[in-house]
Amino acid sequence: MKRIFKPLGLLLVLGIIYLLFWPVPIDPVAWKAPVNEGYVGDFSPNDKLATLKRIDIGVHTGPEDFALGPDGKFYVPTHDGVILRFDPVTEKSEEFSRTEGRVLGVAFGPDGTLYAADAYDGLYGIDASGNAELLTDTVDDGTPIPYADGVDVTSDGQVYFSDASVKFGAKANGGTLPASLLDLLEHGPNGRILKYDTKTGKTTSVLDGLSFANGVALTQDEKYLLIVETGTYSIWKMPLNSPDAARQIISNLPGFPDNIKREADGTFWFGLVSPRSEPVDNLSESPFIRKIIQRLPSAIQPKPQRYSFLVRIDENGKVLETLQDPSGSYALVTGALTGPDGKLYVSSLTEPDLGVLERR
Repeated sequence: MKRIFKPLGLLLVLGIIYLLFWPVPIDPVAWKAPVNEGYVGDFSPNDKLATLKRIDIGVHTGPEDFALGPDGKFYVPTHDGVILRFDPVTEKSEEFSRTEGRVLGVAFGPDGTLYAADAYDGLYGIDASGNAELLTDTVDDGTPIPYADGVDVTSDGQVYFSDASVKFGAKANGGTLPASLLDLLEHGPNGRILKYDTKTGKTTSVLDGLSFANGVALTQDEKYLLIVETGTYSIWKMPLNSPDAARQIISNLPGFPDNIKREADGTFWFGLVSPRSEPVDNLSESPFIRKIIQRLPSAIQPKPQRYSFLVRIDENGKVLETLQDPSGSYALVTGALTGPDGKLYVSSLTEPDLGVLERR
């Protein structure tokens, strides 16, 4: 018996030492997560997304965002760096362009250039023939852009885009999802909003200190930028002429918000990729325990849950409607945009198809 218990005791001691002291990449910040009120009030459950139809996009996965082109077609980035051109009339897609990285956000500029925020490389400009040019991968202060995410463009060609995490770059940390999980568990002020001036080629930081800066969208009058801050379950409204006056317009969301897109009527759709994690919320004020969680096998660490959820708001954060599917059939929903046919097209972080919903 002693021969058995001695090695078991040694393994137990080594396991405890590992959980307490093994180096991890995160340095968790203590914060107080707001009490999760759950799916109540404006967010009461419904099944309005349950009738969503899937549209095959071939071998590609992760149609994370949309940009509606001047030709009436959607331009859709996918997980393998390919940007598809999707025709809502024929429901067929073709390869339009390709980068070497992982494009997350796309938006058209006034001259027809498609701007693409690539989480691995930086900001690309793509011409009408699909030729991609890397415009910037470094801010003018010398700091790299390790996790370009959401993007939108003013009518005079000022490109606003998010750098989700200056600490946990997507390429350096095994991809966009692993990097985002690291940043969210740390909850550091690692995210920022950047501006690329198409006239001067300069890239500047306009707002920093965000907890995973995600989707961005200009208001219809282009005086403000709405910013998704995934780590605090909130959305900010930033005056372009006074970024430091940014304020939260919606907070304590019941899930992790992702992309945000403006509709023709000036309202906005954004997705909740997953319900909030009770363990993560409960440990928000316990940085040491969150370090221990990071040392656990990845299989038992907190992961996104399958629950389909879209929210439409006005520019001041008023919730106008939600579309949900509790079954999570089409999961990790990032956002949505209405097409020229009046149908609502839905994007996802991981699904192998586009989503489309008939609107009555």
